[in-house]
Amino acid sequence: MFFGLNEDVLASREPLFDVSIEGTQVYSLKSGWSVKDDQSYVEASVFVSDTAATACFHSTGHGDPSVMSIEILELHPKAYYFGVQWRNTVILRTVKRIDCGAGAHGVYGEESYSANPWAGDRFWFSDNEPDVVEKTLTSTLRTSNHIRYTSLAPNFYPEAIYQSASRGNGVGQVMNYMFKVEPNADYSIWLHFAEIEYGVRSAGQRVFDVFINGQLLISNVDIVQMAGGPFAAVVLNRTVAIDGRTLMLSFNPRKQSIAMVNAIEIFQVIQMEKRTIDTQVWSLRVLKDTLGLPLRFGWNGDPCVPQQHPWSGIDCHFDHKKNTWFIDGLGLDNQGLKGFLSNDIANLQQLQSINLSGNSIQGLIPPALGTLQTLEYLDLSHNMFNGTIPENFGNLTHLKKLYLNGNLLSGRVPSALVGGPIHGASFNFSENAGLCGVPGLPSCSNHLTEGGKAGVAVGVIIGSLLLLLCGTCFWKRRQNILRAQRLALREAPYAKARTHFVRDVQMSRPNVHEHFRAYTDPGPQLLT
Repeated sequence: MFFGLNEDVLASREPLFDVSIEGTQVYSLKSGWSVKDDQSYVEASVFVSDTAATACFHSTGHGDPSVMSIEILELHPKAYYFGVQWRNTVILRTVKRIDCGAGAHGVYGEESYSANPWAGDRFWFSDNEPDVVEKTLTSTLRTSNHIRYTSLAPNFYPEAIYQSASRGNGVGQVMNYMFKVEPNADYSIWLHFAEIEYGVRSAGQRVFDVFINGQLLISNVDIVQMAGGPFAAVVLNRTVAIDGRTLMLSFNPRKQSIAMVNAIEIFQVIQMEKRTIDTQVWSLRVLKDTLGLPLRFGWNGDPCVPQQHPWSGIDCHFDHKKNTWFIDGLGLDNQGLKGFLSNDIANLQQLQSINLSGNSIQGLIPPALGTLQTLEYLDLSHNMFNGTIPENFGNLTHLKKLYLNGNLLSGRVPSALVGGPIHGASFNFSENAGLCGVPGLPSCSNHLTEGGKAGVAVGVIIGSLLLLLCGTCFWKRRQNILRAQRLALREAPYAKARTHFVRDVQMSRPNVHEHFRAYTDPGPQLLT
């Protein structure tokens, strides 16, 4: 990450701010950074476990952060592995990366410093540049010969850093490099060597010890022996704890030789902060939108970390058993909020206090508030909440203070809340013209609770349906009677004529029988 100022910005208005990565503060820009190249950027190696990385810039009250560019490069998973202390929860912040003996202007990612893509595009300052590092007087060695064993996994160093070196000016001279560091921190030190002096070809010709702040760090460094010959790279790493603000590397020659070093890398080892519960982070971001939180609040990154810069209006608590942060307080009173309170607040189950008073929040009070079993303090006074008080507020058995005054609420106060003041709790429901049911508010004789209103509505609907059903049955029965009458009237003449015909036939039928009997009686008898 690179920082800078526009030309029209005065040095006296130079902003000072902190930088955090993945919720962990890694750098603080100090006064004068804008005129010092090695202080106007920050580089860190961090393990990202998901598909996103978060970088935040926190104002410290001295102007707004000024960022020129951000680069994200993928490294080998084991890059800068420094032993058992190395793990995915460690950030390595670059303190200094020095190419010893290099020219003063070939240090900002030129082609000669390119390496395997897995190595990233690292920046190497020259120890000959002013204000980069304090050191004793040294001489320079350089070569164009090929250097073996440079671009190897997992770090893939560029060959160019081994083609130059700084060495003592004479036999027995101690070389010192002094770096300014943050106190009480661990530092990982990487020393790069390659024997490039033509007069040194065999083991034992150049042997020296390396000290840090006067304590022996590495003894008997014999580059030719360790690398397997000249023009071959070897890298030595140690991790040490530093109490003060100065880290001094000393190269002490032995056996009448001259010490040398090709490159130095120093990283501050920073333990990553524990993060806030993911669901609570996302819920707060939803509340940020629904409440219409002003831009000045930010609310980006993690609400609880870095601990130096928690979100405004948020109280955090660390759970040592679960090794994570959670939200236990929300204080956004008198902030000009004009949105609404969403049910996503139900995910903040550890909330003990909520103060949203003195805003213009609209809409219903979400029933989700009634699920916050640890809630002790709830102040929604002087807003524009409407509707009724959720019945499940009676489940908030730890509630000691409840202020809902100065809203547009209506209906009966839940019976479970009526006895609250008797048990030492402080409740205020005043300045709500439609509320009833507690001393100081109108009687509920003409008020119905939400349950009562629902019961009346259901009764009206059922009665209407019954009346409609009875009316429909009566109408159908009447229609059937009328239809039968019409059929009877239409068939009356035919029925009368048919009746006369039947009667006439019946009256004439006896004569016919007599006629037949008279004709058949004289007939012959059957033989027996």
